[in-house]
Amino acid sequence: MVNDPIGDMLTRIRNAQMRNRPSVNTPASTLRGRVLDVLQSEGYIRGYSQVEFADGKNEFQIELKYSDGQPVIRDIQRVSKPGRRVYASVRNIPRVADGLGVSILSTPKGVMADHEARSQNVGGEVLCNIF
Repeated sequence: MVNDPIGDMLTRIRNAQMRNRPSVNTPASTLRGRVLDVLQSEGYIRGYSQVEFADGKNEFQIELKYSDGQPVIRDIQRVSKPGRRVYASVRNIPRVADGLGVSILSTPKGVMADHEARSQNVGGEVLCNIF
């Protein structure tokens, strides 16, 4: 059992990119899927698909993205952890690398990137920072 499913997924992505793997698998869940939607829309991964096994378990197969042999994701960090939740109002949403990176937030209107949360004037839990 994993206590921090988002942290586990981010670590799997980080480890796979260090080994230059084309894809990585992670157990499927709704929250992980929403975070992957944001990563795909922001251009950090090629895409993902859900794989269903005979024993009833589902996994996401994440296709990683590389540019000139280097991973597109340079740095990926978990901000809000199970032991220490980090919330931000719309005025205090962090900017990653002066706007070059993305913060992913879980808001009352769904999981979204920081620029989208600012445009919708909503704050929430800061899940992770990606650059």
